[in-house]
Amino acid sequence: MAQDDLPSVEAARVSTTPDRARLILDLSAVTEYAVASIADPNRIVVDVRAGSVPTIATQPVAGQGIVASFTTTIAGDDRVRVELTLTTPSIVQQAYLLDAVADQPARLVVDLVTTTPEDFAARAAADLANSIDRVVPDAVASAEPVAPSSEPPPAPSSEAVAEAPAAAPVTEVPASSRPLIVLDPGHGGVDNGASSPSGIHEKDITLVFALQLRDLLVASGKFDVALTRDDDTYLTLNERVDLARQNKADLLISLHADTFQEADIRGASIYTRDERAADILDKVLSAGETRADVVAGYAPSDAQPAVVDILVELMRRQVRQQAYLAAGDIVKAMEPSVTLRRFPVRQADFFVLQAPDIPSMLIELGFMSNAADIKNLESQQWRDKVVTAVASGVEGYFEAVRAAQ
Repeated sequence: MAQDDLPSVEAARVSTTPDRARLILDLSAVTEYAVASIADPNRIVVDVRAGSVPTIATQPVAGQGIVASFTTTIAGDDRVRVELTLTTPSIVQQAYLLDAVADQPARLVVDLVTTTPEDFAARAAADLANSIDRVVPDAVASAEPVAPSSEPPPAPSSEAVAEAPAAAPVTEVPASSRPLIVLDPGHGGVDNGASSPSGIHEKDITLVFALQLRDLLVASGKFDVALTRDDDTYLTLNERVDLARQNKADLLISLHADTFQEADIRGASIYTRDERAADILDKVLSAGETRADVVAGYAPSDAQPAVVDILVELMRRQVRQQAYLAAGDIVKAMEPSVTLRRFPVRQADFFVLQAPDIPSMLIELGFMSNAADIKNLESQQWRDKVVTAVASGVEGYFEAVRAAQ
C-alpha cells in the first residue's frame, strides 16, 4: 500500500489515574494495530498501520498515575508507534476500534490497569520473543480480563451490525472522575443461554448489544468501560463478579435475554439484588479475602467480627440502593421507546448481583420465547433505540450522583 493511501493518526492523548489509564488515537480511518509490553524501563507500545502523525515528541498526560509520559513516532514506512512510559507495572485491559460517528473521527482506544511486577515481566518476555517489529491485525497482546480483538464478532442475525447511534459532541470528563462501567454479556462459549426457534443464541445477542453499548458510552467521553468478555468465551459467575470487583467498577450491568413458559410474556426489565436474598457473600469473596477486607479503610484492623458484619451490611445496603436508583433512571429513559414488562424494576438473588461493594444490575432485554421480542432482539433499529436509552439512563444516574456530591 502506498504511504499516501494509508490512514493517518490525527491526534493522540493519554489520561491517567493511579489505577487506570487510557490512550485515545483519533484516526482518519479504522486501521490495524498491535500492542506489546517492554521492560527496562517498563513501557507499553502501540503500533498502528498509518502513514503520518502530527507530532513526533514526548508528550504530557492528563492526570497523574500509572503513565508518566508518551511519545509518538514514525516507526516505519507504514507504521506509527505510540510508546507509553509507565510509573508502575501495567497491562492492556482492553483495546478496541471505534468507527467514525457523526462529527467524531475513527478511534483506537487502549485501556491500561495495574498488574504485578512478575506478571509484567512475563508478558514483556513473551512479547519480546514474538517481536513487535511488524503490525499484525490479530496480534493484540492478551489482557485481563479479556483478550481484545480488532475484528468485531459476528452479528446474531443476518443483518449487519451498524455503527453506534450518532452521539452528541464529546465533552470529555477528566480521567480522575470518569466512572468505570463493567458490561457483562451473559453466557458465552459452551453456554449458549436461551435460543430462538431459528437458532439465534442469547450469548450472541448479549455480546453484540454490549459492544454497541460500550462504543456509545466511550464515545460520550464521560465513562471508562470494560467488558467481562468481548468474544465467545465462557466465564463462570464468580469470574464475572471478580472482574468487576478487581477493577473497582462503579456499576456492573449484566445483559441477558431469557425464556419463559408463557409465550405471551415479553418486554425488557431490570433486576437488582433482593434484600431478602440468602447471604452468599462468602461465595462471592475472592480467594483469601475476608469480610474485613471488604470494609478495609472503614473499620480498624482489630475491629470485632460483629462490627465488621454491621459495616458490610451497611455497605451492601448502600450499593443496593445505588443500583436501584440507576435501574430507575435507565427504565425512565427506556419508557418512551422500549416495550417494558409490568413493574420493570424487579428484585432477584442472581449471583451477578451479589457483589457487596459494586452497584449491580441485570437487564433482561426481552424473551427468546416471545415472537415479538425475538424480532426486536434481532433488529438493529431496535438495538439502536435500547442502547441509546440505556446509555442515557446511565448518564442521568451519574449526573445525579455528581450533583449530590
